[in-house]
Amino acid sequence: MDLTAREIDIATPTPTVILHTADAEELGAHSLDRIRIKRDGRTYTGIVETTTELVEQGGLAVTSRLGHVTGPVTVSLAPKPRSVAHIRAKLEDHELERGDIQEIVHDIDRYRLNDVELGAYVSAIQANGLSHEETRHLTEAMTAAGQRIEWSQDVIADKHSIGGVAGNRVTPIIVPIVAAAGVTIPKTSSRAITSPAGTADTMAVFCEVAFTTEEMRDIVEETNGCVVWGGSVDLSPVDDKIIRAENPLSVDPPGQIIASVLSKKKSAGSNHVIIDIPYGENAKVTSLVAARELAEDFRLVAEHLDLEIACTITRGGQPIGEGIGPVLEARDVLAVLDGGGPLELRLKSIRLADILFDLCDVDADAAELLDSGAALSKFREIVAAQGGDPDVERDDLRPGGHRHVVTAGRDGVVMTVQNRYISEVARRAGAPRDPGAGIRLHCREDDDVAADDELFTIYAEKRSKLTEAVDYHDEVEAVRIGDPDEALIERR
Repeated sequence: MDLTAREIDIATPTPTVILHTADAEELGAHSLDRIRIKRDGRTYTGIVETTTELVEQGGLAVTSRLGHVTGPVTVSLAPKPRSVAHIRAKLEDHELERGDIQEIVHDIDRYRLNDVELGAYVSAIQANGLSHEETRHLTEAMTAAGQRIEWSQDVIADKHSIGGVAGNRVTPIIVPIVAAAGVTIPKTSSRAITSPAGTADTMAVFCEVAFTTEEMRDIVEETNGCVVWGGSVDLSPVDDKIIRAENPLSVDPPGQIIASVLSKKKSAGSNHVIIDIPYGENAKVTSLVAARELAEDFRLVAEHLDLEIACTITRGGQPIGEGIGPVLEARDVLAVLDGGGPLELRLKSIRLADILFDLCDVDADAAELLDSGAALSKFREIVAAQGGDPDVERDDLRPGGHRHVVTAGRDGVVMTVQNRYISEVARRAGAPRDPGAGIRLHCREDDDVAADDELFTIYAEKRSKLTEAVDYHDEVEAVRIGDPDEALIERR
């Protein structure tokens, strides 16, 4: 079929083309089918959407993901990628071979799978899991799909938390501690997708986080460390595409977690990695047994990849810091680096840094590096190298001007501070899009409280979002207050 192509200004994650419904019927194409497009001796493949309004009959609208295709074209039906058959096999609980997984990863990387097929892949992994062999093959394929950074130093340290805990902002504290000891630690971090802040969002309060690979290398050569946004350096880019399919389903399969984390570490050139696995009722991993199983799976796959790895299992039933949201978490980071700050955040940062020192066979003490001011000095060096103000102080970082204080409705004991609800309140307030939005906690589990004591403060940059956050909080119980006797029974 001969059509006339034109570009359409619609951002799509896949190479989408839009056909008039009548032309699609004549061609035998349905939504999410694929068509081949030939123009000037080149062939393109697009994923079909149909319409009766956006495109006239005889026309073809092409989104930017496909490339610049305009003018007369010839179109025909295209077959499904072979990887779709592998996904179907995994849905039927068959174990996939190395080549099968490589084809799936290649097609995800090249945007050859539509959203339904990508969702089916994620569902198959969630339902049937991945064997150790499959996880290893997946990690290797995801690593090969992006850039790979090589370093001249023998020891390259790294750290990752599997997430799910609010205010767990230890990375901007650990990186300068480790770098101050002379250990190279090039940290790539994510922005928030479903949380009130990712590490990159918090670091962006201080400085730039989007850099090319060469710029990242220059920063690390100058300071021993960095905290940059992983999306800007093309390390294991397939991971970001898979995450896009996981989020609507609210799934995060263990095998995919391992492949995601280790592929990014391998791509970044890291060879000594500490993995933080928080567990708790409201965390991503809900039980100690599951945390131990995940840690063992990490170890087995890392061994095949020649990665030195240490997994720490930490309590994640409640937020770690006091601040939740980019600016509020940044204030906690500076406070800890300056010798104070939330005790749980300080202690966890010290513990993880010391374990990483042991893994790297480095004679250093994290608490001494914090208390001496060496870590703070190194943090300011990194901020300056990433284009920020090295002299920034905690009081310079101001949360949103609209606020609401949530108080206890009765005397009692704080039974739970629920990560999920606290995080959602912060998101409704505007975090992370509005950096000053979020929550500051005034209590922790097991605290005794009296009626009208402050439990937490909600901050927002816009009054309408503050109202939305307060309305949501009124529907849930983010901080649960119980009787002292009830608390005593639970502790037992």
